[in-house]
Amino acid sequence: MAEKNAKISVTKNGPYLVSGNVPLAKEMIVADDKGIPIKWEKGKTFPGQKDYSLCRCGQSRNKPFCDGTHASTDFNGTETAGHKSFLEQNDPTIGPDLILNDAEEFCAIARFCHRAGDAWNLTENSDDPAKQKIAIQEACDCPSGRLVVCDKKTGKPIEPGFEPSISVVEDTAQMISGPLWVKGGIPVGSSDSFQYEIRNRVTLCRCGGSKNKPFCDGSHCNIKFNDGDESLGRK
Repeated sequence: MAEKNAKISVTKNGPYLVSGNVPLAKEMIVADDKGIPIKWEKGKTFPGQKDYSLCRCGQSRNKPFCDGTHASTDFNGTETAGHKSFLEQNDPTIGPDLILNDAEEFCAIARFCHRAGDAWNLTENSDDPAKQKIAIQEACDCPSGRLVVCDKKTGKPIEPGFEPSISVVEDTAQMISGPLWVKGGIPVGSSDSFQYEIRNRVTLCRCGGSKNKPFCDGSHCNIKFNDGDESLGRK
């Protein structure tokens, strides 16, 4: 179990430094026969460590851990993410019973939002109990927290109950490796000491290609990032 002082520190042109006994495990996107994600599936759990460093450049030979390769490849890890909060970037969809808050800047292209007609249409029809249930599940399955669904009556967000941990995402349907899924409100600090907004779920880039560093912007899909995980058909 993670310690109360657990945190992630982004280093300048280097790895993520994780401290405070944060659990680390693989987690796979499971899709249906049409390639649409339907659920998350836990994979291997890495041995517990009080402190460790995770690759940010995408070139380590010991992924997901850093092996120092960023230094020899002149990795440019300049953080380009803005400092606005989630709500400052929000473009909500308001339905009869739900509000779907949406900050597209955080999209990690996990694609759970496309099932059964997509989360936006489902929200607009959220007076239908079946559609409301799927809308909530799709928003809660969004690893980056781009989508956050709220009860319209109370205004309260409906969030999955995560313990502080990190999942190394593997997208088996696309045969690519995804971001680092940070759960449970672990603070992420920039290399220049800025504290990013603490959220229940965010995704951090580990392919090196994001234009919204340190956050994932789905670039792993464009470059077909593959960390060699056996579930992707390569060792």
